[in-house]
Amino acid sequence: MTLLVNDPADFADESLAGFAAAHPDEVRAVHGGVVRASATPEGQVATVLGGGTGHYPAFAGWVGPGFAHGAACGNVFSSPAASQICSVARAAHNGGGVVLGFGNYAGDVLHFGQAAEQLRAEGVDVRVLAVTDDVASGPAHDTARRRGVAGDLPVLKVLGAAAEAGHTLDEVHRLGMRANAATRSLGVAFGGCTLPGAERPLFTVDGGRMGVGLGIHGEPGIEQRPLPTADEVADLLVDGVLAERGAAAGAVDGSDRVALVLNGLGATKYEELYVVHRRVADRLSSEGLSVVAPVVDEQVTSLGMAGLSITLMFLDPELERLWAAPAVTPAFRRGHLPPRPPRTDDPAESRSTPPVIPGDGPSRELGARIASALGTVRDTVAAHERRLGELDAVAGDGDHGIGMRRGSEAALSAAEHAVGLGAGARTVLARAGAAWSERAGGTSGALWGAALTAFGSALGDSGGADRARVAAGARAAVDSVVRLGGARPGDKTLVDAAVPFADRLESEAGGPGLARAWAAGAEAARLAAEATASIPARRGRARAHGDNSLGTPDPGAVSLALVLTALTPHLGQENH
Repeated sequence: MTLLVNDPADFADESLAGFAAAHPDEVRAVHGGVVRASATPEGQVATVLGGGTGHYPAFAGWVGPGFAHGAACGNVFSSPAASQICSVARAAHNGGGVVLGFGNYAGDVLHFGQAAEQLRAEGVDVRVLAVTDDVASGPAHDTARRRGVAGDLPVLKVLGAAAEAGHTLDEVHRLGMRANAATRSLGVAFGGCTLPGAERPLFTVDGGRMGVGLGIHGEPGIEQRPLPTADEVADLLVDGVLAERGAAAGAVDGSDRVALVLNGLGATKYEELYVVHRRVADRLSSEGLSVVAPVVDEQVTSLGMAGLSITLMFLDPELERLWAAPAVTPAFRRGHLPPRPPRTDDPAESRSTPPVIPGDGPSRELGARIASALGTVRDTVAAHERRLGELDAVAGDGDHGIGMRRGSEAALSAAEHAVGLGAGARTVLARAGAAWSERAGGTSGALWGAALTAFGSALGDSGGADRARVAAGARAAVDSVVRLGGARPGDKTLVDAAVPFADRLESEAGGPGLARAWAAGAEAARLAAEATASIPARRGRARAHGDNSLGTPDPGAVSLALVLTALTPHLGQENH
């Protein structure tokens, strides 16, 4: 049980604040996470990790020399928003570029991808690494579908050590990718965790049984089996990861040396872990494997989940040096590093939102009209919030309406503030997008945030908006959603409405009037959204429910069509 809670909504923020207060000589709090309290050498690559709260020591506990330069921390079991990731990255960056590292979950992929695009637009060189070590969550021939679990520790440790060693941005990323390809994990659970404020665990396991293939977000595992002895659990885990020994070792030219992490999930404590490790060590030795610098500890937890996992990373000489290299962080210490001088700046002053670039007269006027249009978006979403939630509840968790309302409210507030500072259209939309993403959260929040930012980039901070620029902005917005989310028409997502809208707007852009072209695109989006009722979900959260969503249109496509239709009157002000 998670018992020590004030307001559950504040749990993540209060936990992070307490962590930073407990380690003032090692970390500094910034918007969305923490960064090193010590100075980073100029030109050194910055490694920025991140994920949801509830996994401590991952990820904030790994910030320090030899490991991460910063960590972005989301809500409990939720990805940090792109704006939070950007804030941490800006505070960590010192001229050498940034590598963003995280576990392979849909929300993290979207938000870290969106953050990478925003940082690149600001002139920061960025690489992205998603850890995919969990053998239970995807087939061996398609490891890109796998989750990141306790393999986060060795893969991201290699990433940080490579930066510490002075490697270039491309080399740091290459070494992290090689470490990921050589890493495999498998876990078991004996009981679920309880979210802050909840009265019941996310799942239960019957007495005398265990779940095999657990996740670190409270997932129960892919199957249940009778609970065996400790040695039999050890054998199950070793056999599971060694089933892919050929592929993992092949990534580093057939090594027989491995890094080992035996990881407790929160409620399975050290004496039990050591009992299991005794058998694991014997088994690995009998398989002809030499273990380098083993870690038997709680390093990637799931609040108070009862369970454990094993991770093996096969090593070549370069990866072995990086895995064994010194690191000094609040929760992971190895070897010795000389003291570092403290930062002399205040990292908390790093901007959590894109800087305001004053627009010229026409762009400031356009920015004000955009803010007014976002007011219409907010009102439209609020009027349909309940319906959108009901649509989402058919094959999801029913929060789409709430998320859209929160996102649109935050976007309007940020846009109005930017207008007051004299921002042009690009900056108004960039700030609105960052606010929408952070406040709404989830996949939808990331996609709407990315779309607004991309639309603004096409408009710029100078000049007004004729039909061609608006059509280009719409296409850029749709392209960003497709690129980040990976969906295509027919997958039953908002893309089913977005692509017909952009196509029709472009085809009508040379016709008589922007408002008429927009209205035609909005009608195409409405019809396409309605048509999603006849197709099963192939991507997004609803895909796990098979054909359950047949007969119900996709809530993301419906909400987009509603917004586009409501915005049509705002386009009547532009007659070019």
